[in-house]
Amino acid sequence: MDFINLPDKYVGYAAFLRDVAATVVYMVRQDADDPEFISQRRAFAIFGRRNVERWRKNGLVECFRRPGKVEFRTADLRLLQRCSHHDKEKSAK
Repeated sequence: MDFINLPDKYVGYAAFLRDVAATVVYMVRQDADDPEFISQRRAFAIFGRRNVERWRKNGLVECFRRPGKVEFRTADLRLLQRCSHHDKEKSAK
């Protein structure tokens, strides 16, 4: 059996693939009901105003201006949320 050498342990390749697949399925299910675009107000409520403004300022997310409102692509915000969460976990260790 093949193993993957992680910094803190060895993991069997099959177990690693099962864990990755389970995580992907969970994320897909979690995002299934998301609309393609959400308003700026909703983005602030879900992801935090500071986060959305920081991502926008750093050019990580694009806003779309519609007559009378500003919208964001939900999938872009979800990706940034997950990446930011992962970065926080890494820095905490």
